[in-house]
Amino acid sequence: MDVVEIEKSGDRLRLLYDTKGRFVLHPVDKTEAGFKLCKVVRQEATKKGIPVVVTHDGRTIRYPDPLIKMGDSVKVDIASGKITEFVKMDIGCTVMAINGRNQGRIGTLVGRDAHPGSFEIVHVKDERDATFATRLSNIFVIGASGSAPLISLPRGDGIKLSIFEQREMRAKRG
Repeated sequence: MDVVEIEKSGDRLRLLYDTKGRFVLHPVDKTEAGFKLCKVVRQEATKKGIPVVVTHDGRTIRYPDPLIKMGDSVKVDIASGKITEFVKMDIGCTVMAINGRNQGRIGTLVGRDAHPGSFEIVHVKDERDATFATRLSNIFVIGASGSAPLISLPRGDGIKLSIFEQREMRAKRG
Protein backbone atom coordinates (compact mmCIF):
# COMPACT_ATOMS: atom_id res chain seq x y z
CA MET A 1 0.00 0.00 0.00
CA ASP A 2 3.07 2.23 -0.28
CA VAL A 3 3.10 5.19 -2.65
CA VAL A 4 6.09 5.85 -4.93
CA GLU A 5 6.52 9.22 -6.62
CA ILE A 6 8.98 9.79 -9.48
CA GLU A 7 9.58 13.53 -9.62
CA LYS A 8 11.30 13.74 -13.03
CA SER A 9 8.44 12.06 -14.88
CA GLY A 10 5.68 13.19 -12.51
CA ASP A 11 4.41 9.62 -11.99
CA ARG A 12 2.68 8.59 -8.78
CA LEU A 13 2.28 4.85 -8.22
CA ARG A 14 0.80 2.69 -5.47
CA LEU A 15 2.44 -0.68 -4.80
CA LEU A 16 -0.24 -3.42 -4.65
CA TYR A 17 -0.57 -7.15 -5.36
CA ASP A 18 -2.22 -8.71 -8.39
CA THR A 19 -4.24 -11.93 -8.10
CA LYS A 20 -1.15 -14.03 -8.80
CA GLY A 21 0.65 -12.56 -5.78
CA ARG A 22 3.02 -10.36 -7.77
CA PHE A 23 3.72 -6.68 -7.10
CA VAL A 24 1.89 -4.25 -9.39
CA LEU A 25 2.58 -0.54 -9.74
CA HIS A 26 -0.86 1.07 -10.02
CA PRO A 27 -0.97 4.73 -11.17
CA VAL A 28 -2.82 7.10 -8.81
CA ASP A 29 -3.73 10.79 -8.89
CA LYS A 30 -2.21 13.48 -6.69
CA THR A 31 -4.89 13.36 -3.98
CA GLU A 32 -4.68 9.58 -3.62
CA ALA A 33 -0.88 9.74 -3.55
CA GLY A 34 -1.07 11.91 -0.41
CA PHE A 35 -2.13 9.06 1.89
CA LYS A 36 -1.53 5.39 2.56
CA LEU A 37 -3.48 2.70 4.35
CA CYS A 38 -1.90 1.02 7.36
CA LYS A 39 -3.07 -2.04 9.27
CA VAL A 40 -3.07 -1.73 13.07
CA VAL A 41 -1.03 -4.62 14.49
CA ARG A 42 -0.71 -3.52 18.12
CA GLN A 43 -2.53 -1.22 20.52
CA GLU A 44 -1.11 -0.27 23.89
CA ALA A 45 -0.29 2.50 26.33
CA THR A 46 3.20 3.84 27.00
CA LYS A 47 4.82 3.92 30.45
CA LYS A 48 3.35 7.38 30.96
CA GLY A 49 -0.13 6.23 29.96
CA ILE A 50 -0.22 7.71 26.43
CA PRO A 51 -2.31 5.53 24.11
CA VAL A 52 -0.55 4.48 20.89
CA VAL A 53 -1.19 2.19 17.93
CA VAL A 54 1.55 0.48 15.94
CA THR A 55 0.95 -0.17 12.24
CA HIS A 56 2.22 -2.93 9.94
CA ASP A 57 4.94 -0.66 8.54
CA GLY A 58 6.38 0.21 11.97
CA ARG A 59 4.70 3.59 12.56
CA THR A 60 3.82 4.44 16.13
CA ILE A 61 0.93 6.89 16.22
CA ARG A 62 0.08 8.62 19.49
CA TYR A 63 -3.40 9.55 20.72
CA PRO A 64 -5.46 7.51 18.22
CA ASP A 65 -9.25 7.42 18.22
CA PRO A 66 -10.37 5.09 21.07
CA LEU A 67 -12.53 3.12 18.60
CA ILE A 68 -9.47 1.90 16.65
CA LYS A 69 -8.62 -1.72 17.48
CA MET A 70 -6.18 -4.37 16.23
CA GLY A 71 -6.90 -5.45 12.66
CA ASP A 72 -8.52 -2.15 11.64
CA SER A 73 -7.00 -0.03 8.90
CA VAL A 74 -6.11 3.62 9.29
CA LYS A 75 -5.73 6.20 6.53
CA VAL A 76 -2.48 8.04 7.28
CA ASP A 77 -1.61 11.39 5.71
CA ILE A 78 1.93 10.92 4.41
CA ALA A 79 2.98 14.56 4.89
CA SER A 80 1.91 14.90 8.53
CA GLY A 81 1.86 11.25 9.70
CA LYS A 82 -1.56 11.76 11.31
CA ILE A 83 -4.61 9.50 11.09
CA THR A 84 -7.32 11.11 8.95
CA GLU A 85 -9.79 8.22 8.81
CA PHE A 86 -10.11 4.60 9.92
CA VAL A 87 -12.02 1.52 8.78
CA LYS A 88 -13.22 -1.16 11.21
CA MET A 89 -12.73 -4.85 10.48
CA ASP A 90 -16.35 -6.02 10.57
CA ILE A 91 -18.48 -8.44 8.62
CA GLY A 92 -19.31 -6.79 5.29
CA CYS A 93 -16.15 -4.68 4.93
CA THR A 94 -13.99 -4.84 1.80
CA VAL A 95 -10.70 -6.67 2.32
CA MET A 96 -7.60 -7.64 0.34
CA ALA A 97 -5.62 -10.81 0.96
CA ILE A 98 -1.98 -9.77 1.46
CA ASN A 99 -0.44 -13.18 2.23
CA GLY A 100 -1.10 -16.82 1.53
CA ARG A 101 -2.43 -18.63 -1.49
CA ASN A 102 -5.11 -16.01 -2.18
CA GLN A 103 -2.71 -13.05 -2.15
CA GLY A 104 -4.06 -10.11 -4.14
CA ARG A 105 -7.70 -11.21 -4.11
CA ILE A 106 -10.28 -8.65 -3.04
CA GLY A 107 -13.74 -9.26 -1.65
CA THR A 108 -16.24 -8.80 1.14
CA LEU A 109 -15.69 -10.32 4.58
CA VAL A 110 -18.61 -12.73 5.14
CA GLY A 111 -17.55 -14.79 8.14
CA ARG A 112 -15.05 -15.22 10.92
CA ASP A 113 -14.32 -18.51 12.71
CA ALA A 114 -12.50 -18.59 16.03
CA HIS A 115 -10.31 -21.67 16.62
CA PRO A 116 -8.94 -21.55 20.18
CA GLY A 117 -5.27 -22.50 20.23
CA SER A 118 -4.94 -22.08 16.48
CA PHE A 119 -5.40 -19.45 13.78
CA GLU A 120 -8.59 -17.48 13.36
CA ILE A 121 -10.08 -18.13 9.90
CA VAL A 122 -12.04 -15.59 7.83
CA HIS A 123 -14.26 -16.22 4.81
CA VAL A 124 -14.25 -13.75 1.92
CA LYS A 125 -16.61 -13.53 -1.07
CA ASP A 126 -15.52 -11.70 -4.23
CA GLU A 127 -17.71 -9.94 -6.83
CA ARG A 128 -18.20 -13.18 -8.77
CA ASP A 129 -19.60 -14.93 -5.65
CA ALA A 130 -16.50 -17.13 -5.35
CA THR A 131 -15.58 -17.64 -1.71
CA PHE A 132 -12.22 -18.39 -0.16
CA ALA A 133 -10.93 -18.80 3.37
CA THR A 134 -7.66 -17.54 4.83
CA ARG A 135 -6.09 -16.65 8.15
CA LEU A 136 -7.17 -13.44 9.84
CA SER A 137 -3.59 -12.16 9.77
CA ASN A 138 -3.55 -12.49 5.96
CA ILE A 139 -6.21 -9.85 5.27
CA PHE A 140 -6.07 -6.06 5.04
CA VAL A 141 -9.20 -3.91 5.30
CA ILE A 142 -9.46 -1.46 2.39
CA GLY A 143 -13.07 -0.28 2.63
CA ALA A 144 -16.03 0.00 4.99
CA SER A 145 -19.29 -1.93 4.73
CA GLY A 146 -21.40 -0.87 1.76
CA SER A 147 -18.95 1.71 0.45
CA ALA A 148 -16.23 1.79 -2.20
CA PRO A 149 -12.62 0.95 -1.26
CA LEU A 150 -10.50 3.87 -0.01
CA ILE A 151 -7.89 3.15 -2.70
CA SER A 152 -8.25 2.62 -6.43
CA LEU A 153 -7.75 -0.98 -7.52
CA PRO A 154 -5.49 -2.38 -10.25
CA ARG A 155 -6.77 -4.01 -13.43
CA GLY A 156 -9.05 -6.96 -12.71
CA ASP A 157 -10.32 -5.53 -9.38
CA GLY A 158 -8.76 -8.41 -7.42
CA ILE A 159 -10.89 -11.13 -9.03
CA LYS A 160 -9.00 -14.36 -9.67
CA LEU A 161 -9.68 -15.92 -13.06
CA SER A 162 -9.31 -19.57 -14.01
CA ILE A 163 -6.68 -20.56 -16.57
CA PHE A 164 -9.32 -20.83 -19.30
CA GLU A 165 -10.72 -17.36 -18.49
CA GLN A 166 -7.20 -15.91 -18.57
CA ARG A 167 -6.58 -17.42 -22.02
CA GLU A 168 -9.88 -16.05 -23.26
CA MET A 169 -9.02 -12.55 -21.99
CA ARG A 170 -5.60 -12.70 -23.70
CA ALA A 171 -7.19 -13.77 -26.97
CA LYS A 172 -9.65 -10.82 -26.82
CA ARG A 173 -6.86 -8.31 -26.18
CA GLY A 174 -4.90 -9.32 -29.20
